[in-house]
Amino acid sequence: MKRFFSTLVMVATVGVVTVPAHAGLFDDDEARRAILDIRTKIDALSAQVDEKLTVKADKTAVLDLLNQQDQLRQEIARLRGDIEVLSNDVADGQRRQKDFYVDLDNRLRKLEPQKIMVDGKEAQVDPGEQKSYDAAMALFQSGDYKNAAAGLSTFLQSYARSAYAASAQYSLGVAYYAQKDYKNAVASFESVVTSFPDNVKAPDAMLNIATCYSEQKDKAAARKILMSLRNQYPNSAAAGSAADRLKSMK
Repeated sequence: MKRFFSTLVMVATVGVVTVPAHAGLFDDDEARRAILDIRTKIDALSAQVDEKLTVKADKTAVLDLLNQQDQLRQEIARLRGDIEVLSNDVADGQRRQKDFYVDLDNRLRKLEPQKIMVDGKEAQVDPGEQKSYDAAMALFQSGDYKNAAAGLSTFLQSYARSAYAASAQYSLGVAYYAQKDYKNAVASFESVVTSFPDNVKAPDAMLNIATCYSEQKDKAAARKILMSLRNQYPNSAAAGSAADRLKSMK
């Protein structure tokens, strides 16, 4: 294109230069018209060349822009993929964190003291305390009095001030009685009466002490306990049973 444009310029120059040399062939008006015509053609050709060069340059620029646009689209797609991966990672992390806190909360709740009702009174017990008591009582209820006695003794040593202490001590006395270990049975029932005199099991503990003495053929000791029971807990059901037994001993 540039060579073609240069050739046209040279032709135009020659034309302009040669006009005066052949002035005899043209008059002034014709010469001027020829020059203007050549200049017009040169301008037209130059415009066409410039237009073609411009169009070519525009096409190159458009292609560059299209390539850049395609690269940007690819980059956007890649970034969207990264964002999706990161979003999934964040969601997974939040879910794991939530599960962790739920699990932690459940574990902490298991370690917290629980409110319970024992012998008609509200109390709090630790999870370990509850587990130890339940294990011993499970043996007791299954009739395994030997192991129940061992479990209850361990519980009382570990949780002497437990809300279950009176109940555990009473059940220990029953476990010994079931094994005909009357000496230890009496000692356990006496602990209920002396350590927990206001507990609902205290009157029954005294009645069981009298029973243990009767099993050992010690009627005097049995009578003495029954009389004490009637005096200390006159309104209890155990006191009524004590009165009946005292009548039968006459």
